[in-house]
This record gives sequence, structure tokens and C-alpha cells, in this order.
Amino acid sequence: VVFDKPISTMITPTAVLTLLLSCTSSAFLILSPSKCKSPPHLQYQPQEVQLQQQLIISFRTTQHVQKQHPLPSFLHMTNNPDENSEDKPPLSSQIEGNREPSPQDISIMDDMITKLSNAKPYELPNAVSKAIRVVSSPRFFIRIAERVDVEQNPEEREKLSALAENLIATINAVVSTTEDKLDDRAKSVEDVMLAAAEPGTGEFMVPLSRERVDAMRIAMEKLDPDTLDEGFLTTVDAWMNKSQQDGMDGMVGIMQKVLQQYAGIAISRARLELQASVGAAVAGKGQAKADVLLAEQEAAGLTTAAAFMERLMKVDADSWDGELLGAFQKKEIKPMSITGEVQRTIEAVVLGLENGSMAQRVQAEFLKELVTRIEVNEKKA
Repeated sequence: VVFDKPISTMITPTAVLTLLLSCTSSAFLILSPSKCKSPPHLQYQPQEVQLQQQLIISFRTTQHVQKQHPLPSFLHMTNNPDENSEDKPPLSSQIEGNREPSPQDISIMDDMITKLSNAKPYELPNAVSKAIRVVSSPRFFIRIAERVDVEQNPEEREKLSALAENLIATINAVVSTTEDKLDDRAKSVEDVMLAAAEPGTGEFMVPLSRERVDAMRIAMEKLDPDTLDEGFLTTVDAWMNKSQQDGMDGMVGIMQKVLQQYAGIAISRARLELQASVGAAVAGKGQAKADVLLAEQEAAGLTTAAAFMERLMKVDADSWDGELLGAFQKKEIKPMSITGEVQRTIEAVVLGLENGSMAQRVQAEFLKELVTRIEVNEKKA
């Protein structure tokens, strides 16, 4: 994404996230699991669990269908936590579908096309695998053809033509070589999902109890961090779409929770890695410099904001309203301080992820919802 001005000059993190989400082919919408339309104690019998396990078998078929006709998946339920959306139809993605691409859509595609056309052949597989859903879409190839038609430079025209051919071969190779990895990721998703089932009976009780939500997070934290990649997220997305097609709203809500917990864990780990990197750099300049930096952070209230941000990343997203409102009313932290911490996280973590990747879209949506909750609870306080 190319910005006209440094990101630090943006007024609010909402502006950054709105631009980021509008520039991707994300089908994620802001939905809240707490407002899932499932009955208060909907039960999914073990047979339903087996159905979800069978989704592993149908995953590759679902994935290929998604590339042509992506279905909306959901991370949260509403843009306004106070708004009762039970009687309103679900939102639909305006990024995918039959509409004409916006200037921002075209801009992001052009940026990717230019980078890919200048990349070495051996660099294509890695680049394609990180943004497979964007580069494998028909619209992406149409845009390459449009660029070829208007390009005046013969050399550039040749590079674009070659790119289209190379992409087809690369996409086929990437899909073929990642099948084993997808099976492994499906097993990881299954482990987290089964932690949501009631012990002994294997039933899913929707909404999930606090114990089941905690069990899911423990199961995810036990996974190798390297498994929480694009394959993991694509598997969750495919299962979620299949459940939505089958009318299993409760299962959709459970998988929303998987995405939320993934985002919280991934962002928290990335922040810790960033702090360690900064700490190492400061340490190289001597203890005096480190003490000065720490004093500046404490004076600015950043340490408190960082600690509160970590707290929010570790709790269930359904608890955000209570955490935020309580902290604001007790003057534990100022809304401006936590908003600034979210802004720094967007700049340092989310914008550093591969553009167009599912990891970027899920984490961006997660933080966008947090920004909304901060604004809502600031008004209440």
C-alpha cells in the first residue's frame, strides 16, 4: 500500500484500517458472535462434530470454489456493539462480486502486478503463496491484460505478458506443493475446534461457556507458532463458509471465535518480538540510553497503555466492552492512550504483514473492531 503521507500523520487508526481493508479482497465483515442468532443453548451432537471433521476431506474443493466465488466470512457481528442487528439482513462484501473495482482496488492490484513482473522467477512461488487469493482471482488477470493493452514500452509489455503465463504455472505449483501442509493445518484447526466441545459428550453448546472459550485459547497457544499461517486461516475460512452454507450458525460463531483468538495471539506475539528487537537495539547503545528511553515511555504513559493493550489481546473479545468501560470510569487509562497504542500496533505489526494476505486482513479487522469499541465506551464513560 502506498500512502501519500507518512502513516504517523493519519488522524485516527480507523482511517488506516479503512484504507487497508478497502485495498484487499477481504470478505470478512464486522460481526459479533455474542449476537449470533442461534438459540441460547443450541446443542450440536457428536454427529455434527463428525460433519465438521468431514470438512477436512472437502476442504480442497471448497477452497477452489472460493477462488471463483468467495463467500462472506465473519469476524464480528456489527459495526456498533450497541446496535441490535437481529432483524437486519447480514452485510455483504462489496470488495468481491460483480461490481466494478474501485480506484483503490485497481491501485493495489497495479502495485502487486508491478512488483511481480519485476521479481525473479524463483521469487514468484513465495510471493504468490502469501497472496494466493488476490493473484489467483480472475479480476487480477483481467487487470494484467488491461495493462498489456495500454503499455507503450515493448519491454514492459513483454514482461507483463510473461507474468500472466508464469503466474498460471506458479499458482498450480503452489497449490500442488501445499496440499500436505493444508492437511496438517486442518488437523490444527480441528484440535482447537474440539476444545470447544463439552467434555464427555462431545456436544457444542452455543453460546460457548467461558471454560470452553478458555480451553480453545489454551489449545491454540499449544500449537507450534509456525502452524498459525495462511494455511491455518484459509482452512478456518473454508470451514466457516461451508457451515454458513449448511445453515449451521452456531458453528460459524465458534469459528469466528477461532479467528478472534488467532488475531489476539498473533498480535501479542508480534508486539513482544518487536519490543525484544527494540530492547536489543537500545541495549547496544548502553544502559544509560535504555534508562532514558524507559523514562520517556513512563512519562508519556506508554507503559500503562502497552500493558492494557496486552490485557485486551488476552481476554475474550466479548469482554472488551466491560474491560474498556471499567478502565475508563476508574481512570485507569485514558481513551487517547489506548487508541495511540492501537495506532502503533497497526503501524508496526499489521502494515508490516504481506499485503493482501489473510493474516493481514484478519488482524486488521480485529483491531478495527477494537477501535470501534474504544470509541463507543469512551462516550459511555
